[in-house]
Formats: sequence, C-alpha cells, structure tokens
Amino acid sequence: MPEQRFPDEFVWGAATSAYQIEGAAGEDGRGVSVWDTFCAVPGNVKDGDTGAVAADHYHRHGEDLDLMASLGLRGYRFSIAWPRVQPDGAGKPEQRGLDFYRRLVDGLRERGIAPMATLFHWDLPQALQDAGGWENRDTAARFADYAAIVFDALDIRDWLTVNEPKTVVECGHRWGIHAPGVQDDAKAFVVLHHLLLGHGLAAQALHQAHPGRRIGPALNLHPSYAADPSPAAAKMAWHQDGLENRLYLDPIFTGAYPEDTLAWIGERSPMPERVLDGDLAVISEPIDVLGVQYYTPRFVDGEGNRVQKYPTAQLDWLEVYPRGLYDTLMRLKSDYPEVPIVITENGVPAPDEVGPDGRVADPGRVAFLRDHLTAVRDALAEGVPVEGYYVWSLLDNFEWAEGYSARFGIVHVDYATQRRTPKDSALWYRDLITTGLLP
Repeated sequence: MPEQRFPDEFVWGAATSAYQIEGAAGEDGRGVSVWDTFCAVPGNVKDGDTGAVAADHYHRHGEDLDLMASLGLRGYRFSIAWPRVQPDGAGKPEQRGLDFYRRLVDGLRERGIAPMATLFHWDLPQALQDAGGWENRDTAARFADYAAIVFDALDIRDWLTVNEPKTVVECGHRWGIHAPGVQDDAKAFVVLHHLLLGHGLAAQALHQAHPGRRIGPALNLHPSYAADPSPAAAKMAWHQDGLENRLYLDPIFTGAYPEDTLAWIGERSPMPERVLDGDLAVISEPIDVLGVQYYTPRFVDGEGNRVQKYPTAQLDWLEVYPRGLYDTLMRLKSDYPEVPIVITENGVPAPDEVGPDGRVADPGRVAFLRDHLTAVRDALAEGVPVEGYYVWSLLDNFEWAEGYSARFGIVHVDYATQRRTPKDSALWYRDLITTGLLP
C-alpha cells in the first residue's frame, strides 16, 4: 500500500557508543573513564565483564564500515570517547584519539553514510569524576571546552550533546547500578542540572563557531500511563511523567523546569538552589534536532508502583509496547515547539546464537523492529517531523551492567574471534532500506 512507504529522504541508520564497542581501552593515549573504574569493582558488572576489548571496533572499524555499506545504511550514529580526546577531561587534546575519529568520519563519507556524533555517552574521564563529576558545576564548562575541540576537528553536520541524561541521573547516581555507582538523590538531581547545563553550553558553542550545523540532546522518553482508571493512578502517572519526560523536555524547550516535579525534587535535593540566574537561558538554547530514544513505557498504579501489562524482553525492564513510541511522537508534536526528530535508538535484546549453517535467526527482533517502525510510519502520517531511524544497535556489544549477556545487535559478534555475522534482522533491515516499504 502506498501509505506504507517511507519518504525517499528518510535516513536509515544504526547506532553504537564508544565504550560499548571500541575496546583499545589503554591505547593511543586514551585516559581512564568512570566505566573503566566501575567495571574494575567486583560485582558491579555481570560476570565481571568490562569494555576493555568489547567488539574491538577501534582496530576493526574498516571492516565495520564495509559491513554498514553492505547493509545499505544511510546514517551512522557513534559516540566520541571523551577520554580519547582529553585523557584527563581538560587541556590539550590527544591527537591520536582525534585522528581515529577523523578516519572513521572519512570512511563513512567514502561509503555515502552520513555521520552523526554523540559527545557524551556516559564515559566521563575519571579525573573529572575525582573532582566531583557532574555534581561539580565546573564539569559542564569542561564539557563545553571538549565539545569545541571536536567541533573544530571533525566535519560533521549533526551532533548530539548528552546521551540519555536521565539514565546517568537514575542508574548512575540514584540507584548506583551504572558508573559512577552513586546512590544519593540529593546529588543525583544536581547532576541532572549540570548535565543539562553542559548540553546548553555545547549547543551554544556549536552555533557560535559553526553556523549551519545541527545539535540537540538524545533523550530516552518513557510514556507514562495509569495502570488502572483510578484518580490516584492518574495522579501518579503524571508524577512519573514529570520524572521521565517533562524534567528534560521542559527546560530544553521552554526554559523552565516543571513546577510540580521541581517541588518534589526540592524535598530531596539542593538542586533547585543550584539553578543560577541565566542557567535556564543556556539550557534552552534553541536545538536543531531532537534525538528520541524509545524502549519501554511506564504503567503505574495509585501508589506509584510500576505495573507491567505487556510481555517483556530478555531484560525484564523492557516491556514491549510499540504504541508507546507513537504516543511519544504525537505528544512531542502537540506539547512542544516543532523541531526535526530522529529516532536515535530503538531496539531489543534477544538470546540469539549462530546456527550450524551460520545463520543467526532472530524473529523476535524482526517483529520488534517492524512493529516500532509501523508506529514511526503512523506518526509520520500524522505530520510528526521524523527524519530518520537508527536501530540500536549495529553490533552486539558491552551492555553496561549486563556485560556481554544481553545482545542488542542486528549483527552478531563472536567475542572469542570478533567474527561479525549479520542476523536475519540485519538482512530484513537491509531490504527495508532498499524498498522503503514495511514488509
């Protein structure tokens, strides 16, 4: 049917992040990151895994570039490892690190693949963490300095500032299950403000030095729903929406934190007092693109407890609900100023294995991608300005606290040999890119 076809200019891509795939953790001057430190503590990561080797992309990026080209990708979203560029988070850049990313960008261009770079995908230089990390306001300024270095070094149009600040806040500083392993609400929400301040400062730096390029955040948005028809559940769903979505969208788009959520935070954290005059003007520096990352909804009952109403994936936090992506996109259209939107992450973990014939069958992932892309197509039909879709992830990789036990890739990686094998989902995605039609 004609309405199933995506626009010819739609950007079909795949996404990765530096610590999850690069490896080469101690090479070419790269400094220590908070994730190196976190992984070194027994019990922090499943099976004691680390990202020291990961998918060895640092040494195999040429092979991976050819792989991307074979799948017909039109865009590739990667992250730059801050410790590769500034080993201690400040000062003179490490040219060997910048040269790696120059080679990567050149290789993408040679293959007709548009680069999209993320400045911060969680791998803060440990030296900055030792000075207080994102709880220290100065880290936002250091981030802007680092951003200016890579803006000048790399010829890239589209940039993302901070990847999933909410995950850094919640997993890294409230629950302690991600680096740097802090469990302190008082600190966590101060971190939130400084992450957003860093985002704004980096956006200002790009606009001032490189007009014509585009920049925005990559936000993981979780639509929040009442699990039952009670007024109490509706109230808690709105509160959850504040923590999941409005706390990040409102300051970026409107220059103000949501009052109800800010009041709740004020009972737990000095964060409201740390918002200085002019901060919100910086945070609301106009963005040119919004990265939307969607994995799962949040259904809550009248006491605020999560209620899972739909099947879950291999990792039980991921409740499979494609409608949530459509609802998120429609909400952005109705509640916030219009900017180009890119789905910068969407994917699912599955316990797939290479069969005796070399095939990696992952029908669950194919179904997941098809259903979520149907939601994107439906939102496009309603006028939501979605420019592209980047599947998470190109490669199986280091899945943070889950180590190598969870595979999100459309390409299987045998970690013993580093052999890459496109899964059925990769071949399905290749065919979709060719036709623009959802099968």
